Amino acid sequence: MKRYDLADEPDVLKRVTVRLIEEAERSRFDSLLEQKHYLCSARMVGRTLRYVAELDGDWVALGCFSAASLHLKGREAWIGWTPRQRARRLGFAVNNSRYLVLPERERLPNLASRALGLFLRRLSRDWEARWGHPVFVVESFVDETRYRGVCYRACGFEAVGPTAGFKRASRDFYHEHGEPKQLYLKELQPGARALLRRGRWPKELLEHEERIAGPCPWRAPDLESLLDRFCELRDGRSGHGLRHRQPFVLSCAAVAVLMGAGGYQAIEDTCRKFTQRQLRALGCPRNAAGDHAPPSDSTFFRVLSKLDTHRFDRIVGDWLLEQELSVIARLAVDGKTLRGSSRTGGKPLQLLSAVTHRLRLTLAQVPIEEKSNEIPAFPKLLRDLPPADHAVITADAMNCQQESARVTTQERGWDYLFGLKGNQSGILDRAEH
Repeated sequence: MKRYDLADEPDVLKRVTVRLIEEAERSRFDSLLEQKHYLCSARMVGRTLRYVAELDGDWVALGCFSAASLHLKGREAWIGWTPRQRARRLGFAVNNSRYLVLPERERLPNLASRALGLFLRRLSRDWEARWGHPVFVVESFVDETRYRGVCYRACGFEAVGPTAGFKRASRDFYHEHGEPKQLYLKELQPGARALLRRGRWPKELLEHEERIAGPCPWRAPDLESLLDRFCELRDGRSGHGLRHRQPFVLSCAAVAVLMGAGGYQAIEDTCRKFTQRQLRALGCPRNAAGDHAPPSDSTFFRVLSKLDTHRFDRIVGDWLLEQELSVIARLAVDGKTLRGSSRTGGKPLQLLSAVTHRLRLTLAQVPIEEKSNEIPAFPKLLRDLPPADHAVITADAMNCQQESARVTTQERGWDYLFGLKGNQSGILDRAEH
């Protein structure tokens, strides 16, 4: 590399450019990491982007970004998302898995922050172009026995505390290495943390969330308790040639849907992200190779199409309430028409559902009678909800009815917030005065 005078550094750094490496440059990129990076490894797994920073045609810095770590207490507290949100949105965070400045730092002391800043400036755009979705948060680990993390702080990273000192040894196990590192985190756009913990995402992001749902957030003992609950349901299939027991299939389907899967193929794809321990806890038998494998989409279809949906909703709602008591604190009640459904006479099926505000999870739903509306279905729905000391029910003006309010306050002991329109003039006049 050419030598530069320290006094010329501001002008020199303006000439630094960054780009993704070409496939033909991969061997050179990996070789430099193996020789000069302190980890002595260029091995990355999963979705990855590799950058090079150049100055007057010379390579001066290398950066690699890959999938975010599965579990980080500091990151989870910093973002403030729930385990379900983390499972759905972990793919929107990335890890700065390697960063290497090639020349001696004293030549251009601000080169590290300059190149890193340029990488981050285009990271989300490049990730979406390569992998089909944007990213909002980047994480990095700094060994503070070797480096002080100055370039990360200069680029707006926040140090949130040391890691526990474990490394992943396989999909299900971690080994203690006794070398904790400082965890640094940065929002790639203003408000990224608030976006990741929002209950309802913007429409343009919902498709990405369903498609890249992350790992299952529940521990094996919690999943075993869900399996036990489903043992009480009768299996509607014939007994010949059944490979997967119904409680296992229903447990997989329930967890996958809670993670954001929609549709039979999406349920299968999400279940493939479960670990062997999680599948075993859900009741999965071993296959001929000795592994635990999730059911296929056709198996989910055969089981779910014969299911007592009312009892299924109740079981999942009760179990979910055990895992997170606050899930029922705020519920929205609303009716929806199911597209593509039809009953005798061609009228589509309508359901009245109770959905959690923050996580958008359906805790219960009841069908609306064909020649009726939401009003008589509302009390029945509330009586089907799991018990809770306190909750706030929100609903539109159609359910601003005396019986709905009575069941909410007197039978369940909860509060309500109902819409009120001018077509109920008597109630509106009393409310206004």
